Amino acid sequence: MPTQDITYREAIVFALQEEMRRDPTTLIMGEDIGESEGPFKTCQGLMAEFGSARVRDTPIAETGFVGACLGLSLTGYRPIAEIMFADFLGVAFDQIVNGIAKHRFMSGGKVKTPIVIRAIGGAGLRFGAQHSQTAESWMLSVPGLKIICPSNPEQAYLMLKAAIRDDNPVLVLEHKALLSMKGPVPVGTEEVAMPTGPKILREGSDVTIVGSLAMVGRSLAAADLLAADGVSAEVIDIQVLRPLDVTVVAESVKRTNNLIVVEEQAPTGGWSSDVVADVLTQAFDYLDSPPARITLPDHPLPYSPGLEDAMLPSPETIAATAKSLLE
Repeated sequence: MPTQDITYREAIVFALQEEMRRDPTTLIMGEDIGESEGPFKTCQGLMAEFGSARVRDTPIAETGFVGACLGLSLTGYRPIAEIMFADFLGVAFDQIVNGIAKHRFMSGGKVKTPIVIRAIGGAGLRFGAQHSQTAESWMLSVPGLKIICPSNPEQAYLMLKAAIRDDNPVLVLEHKALLSMKGPVPVGTEEVAMPTGPKILREGSDVTIVGSLAMVGRSLAAADLLAADGVSAEVIDIQVLRPLDVTVVAESVKRTNNLIVVEEQAPTGGWSSDVVADVLTQAFDYLDSPPARITLPDHPLPYSPGLEDAMLPSPETIAATAKSLLE
């Protein structure tokens, strides 16, 4: 399939356009997504093409329009809810956790809830403590909900299309710092499938580095730094946080014998803990060193550029951690 070099933002737009053209029951709701085309311009051209009946501007009331998406899904629609900032997922917590994730099970499988919730999060762009969280682990323990984290334009396109076609609810966590990232995307493809687990992006033999969203790029940059010093790092994109399958990671650790997990969240209750725990279960005898977790400090994200940058895991920090494991 031929590819186009487009941005992460454009990949989201193309995916939304194609799926809304493909299925007239697909619609999108959110704050400022109509004439304003979304706060991050991820809904460009949608109102002009599909009209206000399928591109619905909503009040600042996430619990209201996410709940409306649940009702729409139960009556045959495929609604998409855009959460302006992932931080505001908490406003719709009850609708997602006690409604959307459970209706299919509570009906004995008689109803479907094909809902996509898109939430844009992440630090590094000076949005402050209440608009910079990734919210990756907030709903990890919710059965019935899939959680995916596209880290590049191709994933943003393919994973969103697959999520929209899924008959189960999917939470798509996007990252603000990736919106301008460019990469090859097979625009127009009909061959899409939801990934089932992590993906190896760079092969290596000395240490396994696992990340998500913006931390994937930083892990790849760290691998470049390590290569300059003769260290071979394998980099893995976790991709899917729920259901979490670390088989690929465990098999990698059996080859490299060392593990680092990089997560853009505070250290307590994060998905990186689950990855480490599962790897210890599957590959304990292969480890030459204790697994390392690199997270944010246990502190709200600051607005100050210098302080925010200092909080985020850097390629240099990741590389230094890898070297310490190999000493």
